[in-house]
Amino acid sequence: MIESAFPERAVQAVPRSPVQFYFDFSSPYSYIASEWIAAVAARHGRPVQWHAILLGVTFQAAELKPPVAYPLKRDYVLRDFARSAYFAGLPYKQPSAFPIATQNAARVFWWLHAQDPARAVAWAKAGLRAYFTRNVALNDENQLKALAQECGLDPEAAQAAWQDPQWKDRLKAANEAAIAAGVFGAPFFIIDGESFWGNDRQAQIERWLGSGPFRDLV
Repeated sequence: MIESAFPERAVQAVPRSPVQFYFDFSSPYSYIASEWIAAVAARHGRPVQWHAILLGVTFQAAELKPPVAYPLKRDYVLRDFARSAYFAGLPYKQPSAFPIATQNAARVFWWLHAQDPARAVAWAKAGLRAYFTRNVALNDENQLKALAQECGLDPEAAQAAWQDPQWKDRLKAANEAAIAAGVFGAPFFIIDGESFWGNDRQAQIERWLGSGPFRDLV
């Protein structure tokens, strides 16, 4: 029964393919995962391909709501955001407005990605850290422009990018591709065709990368 949970396609996957990492700038667990995924992948000789998406779009496709939208869950998940960050040794400050719209930050990501993926990753990390440690409102255009300048970007060029239909369409395409790949939340990882959802999948991802598709458990 265990063996059937891991289809043959995953066992035969091409080794050292990139780890696909899907994140949303308004996702606390994406912030935490963004701080460990590169190191975990590098230990096993894997690159990471980052994908900025909008959780709202994937939630709609999956007929889901944000966890804080459920009264019974809200207090728990807010505490778990901070607890999970502290457990990972990361600073965390619950943003005063949460969740927020992050399409502009995501469009800047794809604008930078077209120039240099490494710059896009640096922007993603800076944006996640700014929102979840300094309460920088990524949905506020003035604060987002200030963050762009802080990151060494031309703030006016960044604003032009998030207003440009080209990068609006690029983000829309990224959302559609993510949904087509089965992504319904963030952080979400796809490795050798195998999907892992959530920051709490780190140990499973480490095992998968290190010893193949859990062959030692079959």
